[in-house]
Amino acid sequence: MADPSKSLEDERLKKVLNPEWITIASAVFTMGGGPRSNENPAHEVEVSAFRLARTPVRRRQYQVFLDQTGRSAPEVWWNPAFGDPDMPAVGTTWFDADAYCAWLSQQLETSVRLPTEAEWEHAARGGREVAYPWGDDPPESLVDYGLRWRNGPEPVDAYPSVHPWGLLGMCENVHEWCSDWYDADYYDESPRLNPQGPKSGRRRVSRGGAWRHDVKVCRVTHRSSIPPEKSYTDYGFRVAAASG
Repeated sequence: MADPSKSLEDERLKKVLNPEWITIASAVFTMGGGPRSNENPAHEVEVSAFRLARTPVRRRQYQVFLDQTGRSAPEVWWNPAFGDPDMPAVGTTWFDADAYCAWLSQQLETSVRLPTEAEWEHAARGGREVAYPWGDDPPESLVDYGLRWRNGPEPVDAYPSVHPWGLLGMCENVHEWCSDWYDADYYDESPRLNPQGPKSGRRRVSRGGAWRHDVKVCRVTHRSSIPPEKSYTDYGFRVAAASG
């Protein structure tokens, strides 16, 4: 006979782990075109429909992964500055993020992965030609901008969404790992349909601004990267999946 308490616990964990998915419709958009050389040339990209988590993976969600897999926690895991269960799970390497996606795929019985760089930018733009997820107003226009990010990241839902599709934290709070290898010149040869990044490399793409920087919010076209084995307190990730 099945143990009803185990079934209830499994259902509870699924509710904790299941992202609040936002379906991103397929679209053709102009990717890149920012002021930095690695954001150019601007080029037309077609992205198929997919789902993206409304927020980065929360610490409370990543803790379940650690408990169930025995994977080593990030070095900063016990630092109280990053301990709020609703903060992004920071200090995760690209390999940690990839392993979490593989594990979450099993828990939710659906294929979960990191978004591609093109998917991330398409989602951040929200179907518009804008500088930031909310529009073209400068970062200082955000509510409480001067009071935020004093000692670390904020809980992922600390402020209401200013994005037209309801996404939270795009271009702010923490850098987010993408699936792609990084090449500063990739846009010169990027395919039009669903670009996946170079076949190999030494660094992985990350997108979004982060609390540790003087300018804590970045443009939607901004590209960054670090080696996949590195971990920092301003790095987290959000997950993606097929449109279902």
